[in-house]
Amino acid sequence: MQLSRAESGPIPLGLIAGEGEFPKLVARGARHAGRPVAVVALRGCADPELRELADSFCWRGIVQLGRWIRALKRAGCREVIMAGRVRKSTMFAGPRWLQWLQYLPDLTSIRVWYIGTRDKRNDTLLRAVADELERRGLTLVDSTKYCPEALVEEGVLTAAGTRPLSDAPPAVLADADFAWPLLKRIAGMDIGQSLAVKEKEVIAVEAIEGTDKLIARAGELCPQGGWTLVKVAKPDQDMRFDVPTIGPNTIENLHRARARGLVVEAGKTILLEREKTLELAKRYRIAVIGRQT
Repeated sequence: MQLSRAESGPIPLGLIAGEGEFPKLVARGARHAGRPVAVVALRGCADPELRELADSFCWRGIVQLGRWIRALKRAGCREVIMAGRVRKSTMFAGPRWLQWLQYLPDLTSIRVWYIGTRDKRNDTLLRAVADELERRGLTLVDSTKYCPEALVEEGVLTAAGTRPLSDAPPAVLADADFAWPLLKRIAGMDIGQSLAVKEKEVIAVEAIEGTDKLIARAGELCPQGGWTLVKVAKPDQDMRFDVPTIGPNTIENLHRARARGLVVEAGKTILLEREKTLELAKRYRIAVIGRQT
């Protein structure tokens, strides 16, 4: 007799994986909690190393939502986490017919993304994905559920621990105070979640290009350096997707662009590879600060 899921073990967690270290962090956390992990790795985005952290693994296209769902259902999943970047800018590099040839969307993706959404902003698309998953019996859950320790705390972040905000460079805090209300409004309109600021002057605003290219552009526009990157969550941030994330690459990019500070929203920003990230920040003399709204 075939065993039921309850008899055969824990129900697997589905993981739809994009770029970066975040999907690995989620997979490790879920396995540590005793959950098997079924990975749907997005082709051209996810790291092949995820295969080693998965109980089941498959590659699927970025706009093959129906194929994601079928793979997750076959694996016996009921809960799903989306983690990792998908560089949206590459999906707008040509006309619609070229996008379809390049990404080969399945019928579910055409219906949900290309026909059923009123616009192509991140929140609109991702909520449409969440609704379709729910309709097909899969619940999208908080992406930080299995790695809450990765969320930034309030204060000046160091590899040795967190110091009070009073230890932060005053100029960095002043720029963050100036940028915060502006950035919250921009993030609330789903334009971007980062600003480059110096001496209460906005140098660059993030949009579809993403944070890395924003940092590079800010370095070009402010070659003397000494500016601050401020990064926030949306006012109604849905922790199931698009959660602000920083890591070693962020610090390396800030160093190349001669930034002096990074201010992020505490409790709603993921810090990847914490020790490595903060050791780099110390080496490059970049203040990393978590602040509350």
